[in-house]
Amino acid sequence: MDASIKVAEIPASRGASWIGEAWRLFAAAPLPWMGLCAGWISITFALLIVPIIGGVVANFLQPVFFASFAIAAYKQMAGEPIVMADLFSGFKRNLRALVNLGVLILAAVLAIIVAMAWIGLPIAMPAGEAPTLDDFAEVLQGKEWIVALTLLLLVGLKGAVWFAPPLIAFHGMGTLEAIRWSVYAAISNLGALAVYGVFLFAIFFVASIPWGLGLIVAMPIMAISSYTGYREVFESVKPQ
Repeated sequence: MDASIKVAEIPASRGASWIGEAWRLFAAAPLPWMGLCAGWISITFALLIVPIIGGVVANFLQPVFFASFAIAAYKQMAGEPIVMADLFSGFKRNLRALVNLGVLILAAVLAIIVAMAWIGLPIAMPAGEAPTLDDFAEVLQGKEWIVALTLLLLVGLKGAVWFAPPLIAFHGMGTLEAIRWSVYAAISNLGALAVYGVFLFAIFFVASIPWGLGLIVAMPIMAISSYTGYREVFESVKPQ
C-alpha cells in the first residue's frame, strides 16, 4: 500500500461525530444539499424505470454520485458555495474507476443474493394474487436467520467499500486500490463504523415517520457523512 496514505484509528464514539459534522454542514446550506439529493434521487429513479439496462446503469453510477457528494462537502468546508453542477463533479474525477467500483459492488450484491438463495433465501413469491403480509410471513417462516445473514452481509459489503468513492475522487486511485484502502480503514475503525451505522439507521427510521417526510433531511446527512467519515479516518491525507 502507498506509504503516503495513513489511516487514523479513532475511538468508536467518533462514529457519531460523523453524523454531527454532517448535520452542521447541512444546517449551513440546507437548500443546496436538498437540491443535490433531489437531483440524485430523480436521476436514479428515472434510470430504474428504463427496462433491463436502466437499473444496471443506476447501480453503476452510485459511487460516482457519492464522489460528487464528497467533493461538494469538501468545497463547502473550504468556504466555497454549493451549486447544482456539483452533483456531476464526480463524473470529472476518475470516472472509469468509480464506475468500475459500481460494477464490482453490484456483482458482489448479486453473488450474496445468489448464495443466500442457494441455502434457502426466498427471492420470489408464488404466482397469483398480490401477496399480503401474511403471505410474506409464511414464506419467511423458519428462514429468518437466512434473511438476517443476508442483511448482515449486505451491510458489511457497504461498510467495507464506504470510503472507496472519495479515495478514488480525491487521490486518483484505481478501483482495487481504493477498495483495499477502504477495507483496511473499515477494519481498523470497525467500532466507529458500527456506531455510525447504528446512528444512521436510527435517523432513517425516525425520518420515515410519518410518510417519509424526514428523508429530505436524512438523505443529505447520509450523503455528507460519506465525506466527514472519510475526512477523519484519512485525516493525514490532503486531497489533491
